[in-house]
Formats: sequence, structure tokens, C-alpha cells
Amino acid sequence: MSERALRGTRLVVTSYETDRGIDLAPRQAVEYACQNGHRFEMPFSVEAEIPPEWECKACGALALLVDGDGPEEKKGKPARTHWDMLMERRTREELEEVLAERLAVLRSGAMNIAVHPRDSRKSA
Repeated sequence: MSERALRGTRLVVTSYETDRGIDLAPRQAVEYACQNGHRFEMPFSVEAEIPPEWECKACGALALLVDGDGPEEKKGKPARTHWDMLMERRTREELEEVLAERLAVLRSGAMNIAVHPRDSRKSA
């Protein structure tokens, strides 16, 4: 019996709820414009903070708020170089000491430096 009662309805697609008797929150329409000339309105709650940018409905480009402030510039961190990371771990005096030790090892010939096979062909 229950199988027959719902036959022919689309339960997944169709909602049987209505908006009758429901008071919606107060809304405001905010206009955005994209660089391709498209203008559209988005409804927002009166209490909501309005974003300065929104994705364009027509082309997907970034649309800016009409008659509003532009988006805030984000302060980016400067890129850390290898030198910056090295200086976080060692002082300049420590680096000079390590350099002197390594130069002494190289000058003494105690370090066996292998010659790459391609380099030996060039000299021959």
C-alpha cells in the first residue's frame, strides 16, 4: 500500500514546502560589475558584511562592488632566501669559522675531489 501512495512523485527533486507564512530576514540588493561589462545584483541580509568582490555570474571573472571601496590589499611576507634561513641558524662569526675550516681542508689536499668523466674528456 505504501508503495502505491508515493508512486509518480519525484521525492528527490521536488520540495513540498512553501514559503507561505514565513517572514524572511530583511534583505538588500548589492550591485557588482566585472571587467567584461557584466552587471548583476546579489541579495544580502541587511546585517551581513558586504564583500568588496564577487565572482561574475556571466563569465566567472572577478566582479567589484559598484560604488564601494575596493578590496583591501593583503600585506604579503617577503620571500625568505637561503641566506636568510642560514642567518637564522648561524651567526656571521660562526660562518666565517666554518669557511676557514673548509678552505684549510681543501688547501691541504686531504679531501679527495673526484673528477667527473666528462671533465676529463675535455682536457684530453
